[in-house]
Amino acid sequence: MGDKEVETGYKPDYTVLLPTYMEVENLPYIIYLINKTFSKTKFTHEIIVIDDGSTDGTQDACKDLQKIYNTTEKDVIRLKPRASKLGLGTAYVHGMSFARGNYIVLMDADMSHHPKFIPQMIELQKSGGYDIVTGTRYVTNGGVYGWDTRRKLTSRVANYLADTSLNLGVSDLTGSFRLYKKEILQSLVRDVKSKGYVFQMEMMFRAREKGYKVGEVPITFVDRQFGSSKLGTSEIVQYAQGLLGFFFEQ
Repeated sequence: MGDKEVETGYKPDYTVLLPTYMEVENLPYIIYLINKTFSKTKFTHEIIVIDDGSTDGTQDACKDLQKIYNTTEKDVIRLKPRASKLGLGTAYVHGMSFARGNYIVLMDADMSHHPKFIPQMIELQKSGGYDIVTGTRYVTNGGVYGWDTRRKLTSRVANYLADTSLNLGVSDLTGSFRLYKKEILQSLVRDVKSKGYVFQMEMMFRAREKGYKVGEVPITFVDRQFGSSKLGTSEIVQYAQGLLGFFFEQ
């Protein structure tokens, strides 16, 4: 599972959780952009890479990046792998158990989420006192690039059905680019049962149950340039089943 990491006394403000599976080409770029983004703010950060048994060298790439970015005072990049692909929701739970920041950013490692939106999320969270800030593709100034018509339609229909059925007041329920207060995320994951892509929808469903305050920041989503999408027919079926379950649970 890799060499033992050297832990320092570093205590960052923000923890970025990056679940990975076969992302050896994307990982150096996304980590560079995250570090560059935070370097322009007054906040400190760490990046936790949760790799699900990639066989393409993702973990080795992460170790190389640790040699570049980590110091004896600040272990900014941390690798917390798992033995196999166990689902997106449980990856977040695993990563959160190591998080040292008081705020946690969830985002994809495939370059579809640009870190440049993180400062906007931070600003909105602080100015509005939000428990959660979620990036949304489906408001003014948001958008999707690189998807074909079929996939755009699938995403739009999925969000429309969830919005009209559950009325959660969130325009992008399937998005995975979010900022949480750490204690809020801990509270939510204790109740969330879903795995995979349903996880994101259930997080907003449970947030409404608990009365948490959710804000939105427009983002542009760009389809991955390297590797292949992890979204398949099984994830779409799981989403439909999850939506029905939450509808009848209300």
